[in-house]
Amino acid sequence: MKRIIFILVAISMAGTMVAQPQKSRVQNARTTTAAKNTNTAATGTSRASLMFPTAVDVPEDPTWRRDIYRSIDLTKDENAALYYPVEPQGNSMNLFTLLFKLLNAGKIPAYEYQLDGLEHFDQSNRLHFKDMLDRQEIAYLVDGNSIKVDQADVPSADVLSYFVKESSYYDQNTATYHSRIVALCPVMHRAADEFAIRSYVGEDEEEESVQNQNVQKFPLFWVKYDDVKTYLSGQDVMTSNLNNAAKMSIDDFFSTNHYKGDIYMTTNMQNKSLQQYCATDSLLKKEQTRIEKQISDFEEHIWTTPIDSVEQARRDSIAAASVKGKKAKAATDKASSSAARSSRRASASSGKEKSGGSSGGGNSGAPRVSVRRQRH
Repeated sequence: MKRIIFILVAISMAGTMVAQPQKSRVQNARTTTAAKNTNTAATGTSRASLMFPTAVDVPEDPTWRRDIYRSIDLTKDENAALYYPVEPQGNSMNLFTLLFKLLNAGKIPAYEYQLDGLEHFDQSNRLHFKDMLDRQEIAYLVDGNSIKVDQADVPSADVLSYFVKESSYYDQNTATYHSRIVALCPVMHRAADEFAIRSYVGEDEEEESVQNQNVQKFPLFWVKYDDVKTYLSGQDVMTSNLNNAAKMSIDDFFSTNHYKGDIYMTTNMQNKSLQQYCATDSLLKKEQTRIEKQISDFEEHIWTTPIDSVEQARRDSIAAASVKGKKAKAATDKASSSAARSSRRASASSGKEKSGGSSGGGNSGAPRVSVRRQRH
């Protein structure tokens, strides 16, 4: 009997030991999941950032870097993918509608556009969504802690261009050349007297009157590209008028340089835009072409000559000094040759004068004949 009791107790203890680890594993899994969710909520990591991880930032110490600012015109076919569709169609929306919704949801920060045209990504320059709506006279409703904007009031159709900051750099750590977007700024286009026109003319004359007015541009805000990259990666846009099935994400559109834009400013020590030192449109076009060529030449030079840009800059300096030295030596040799010719001419003239003097004084050089008188 005791033996039977002992066997039953042993079986019971064995069953408990087998069941306990399974329960522990379940509890550990739940604990891990809860901790992960807590950390995710604390750091503000979104599902989009997990699905589409961001690229490596621009290194702080590149050997060579050139920052330029471009204006992207959405009325051109090359950039129309960022404008269509003006109003959302299902899951499809254009770039500004996406940025507008992200700002309203508080998922990305925006920064004020300053008069200098540069981006200032500091906390003191943060832009409040409500302030932007009031400034641009966009209708909205406040519902508790949220702001509701009707889709018809989103000024997506008026955003006809973007300012982008583009950074081209050579990373010596990986020996690679990159060109990527650093910041985006949507620009709203409105007629100068649009609101006044709508107040005083009829509906039939409104559109024609607005088109005849001078259009003013209103840069709305700056956003860091790294802050919106994960969301741009998940939003597809149509990229062809001939094949409507041809699509790519907005991030791929920027990363593969499908956009086209004119340079209007560069990062320089005087903080001047091209228009500030280019008096005419022709000079502005030449300056834009010159800057584009500088960037393309540097990229081409990297692949043809496997040296870093610092060494190339040193060689360029030596070559420039050598050219100056050759020019100076040539000028010195020319001056010496001229002086030598002048000296020979002076010597020749002096010899002729001496020769002419001895021949001209024939009486002094000829033998004298004396005549004696004889006495008779």
